[in-house]
Amino acid sequence: MSKNAKALANQIRATAGAAPVRVGLILGSGLGHIADAVDGVAIPYGYLPGFPHAGVSGHNPNLVVGDFEGVRVAVFGGRSHYYEHGKADAMRLPLEVLRELGADTMIATNAAGSMQADMPTGSIMCLSDHINFSGLNPLIGEPTDARFVPMKDAYDPDLRKALRAAATATDTEMADGVYAWYSGPSFETPAEIKAIAMLGADAVGMSTVPEVILARFLGLKAAAISTITNMAAGMSDENISHEHTKAMAPIGAAKLEKVLRHTLAHFS
Repeated sequence: MSKNAKALANQIRATAGAAPVRVGLILGSGLGHIADAVDGVAIPYGYLPGFPHAGVSGHNPNLVVGDFEGVRVAVFGGRSHYYEHGKADAMRLPLEVLRELGADTMIATNAAGSMQADMPTGSIMCLSDHINFSGLNPLIGEPTDARFVPMKDAYDPDLRKALRAAATATDTEMADGVYAWYSGPSFETPAEIKAIAMLGADAVGMSTVPEVILARFLGLKAAAISTITNMAAGMSDENISHEHTKAMAPIGAAKLEKVLRHTLAHFS
């Protein structure tokens, strides 16, 4: 763990209290309102040296530490993406800080495009696995043998079970599927979508996979949920754009929030 992570964790404790965090939540496009539901303290990323400045509209660049459904959480209101600066490991320091704060679990959310006709805009999908279609990796340059991270069950089976149980308990339809990471920022071509579908992907997006790799590297259990904001290129007549993503995100966000709340309320 870097010295910066330890120093930042101490800075955050001085502001938000010394109680250990249990769960970290990373919020995707259009999901920043969930941070507002936390009973705690919001710390702008700009006050945390080395934290990425979330440069994507629809993200809320604050770290919020406090109680959410009775669980001490650290909520990242926005993430940094590879396409902003060409750094796949941009979220390494924030996740190191999360580990220093005591968390052993990370749940990521994202906006994604669907490649399944029965998973339309407004759906949510619990990630069962991923395909790193970009070929990039946030551990490139890590000098120790810890870089050789096994990725079997990268999405923790017990966490996925808890999320599915929460969906059932709240009568929320939630699919399971494989997420493909594409670097962005341009959206995928129809030919690329056909290729990814042949490889076994159910949804595609521009985030999450780097954080999950980093989480496993740091010893955090990981899970992730996508909100489907559009059908992937070539699968509908939707006009895909970031504005469209932000407009459609609230449809799935309400479902995702119900699942997250119930999961945390029964977290053990």
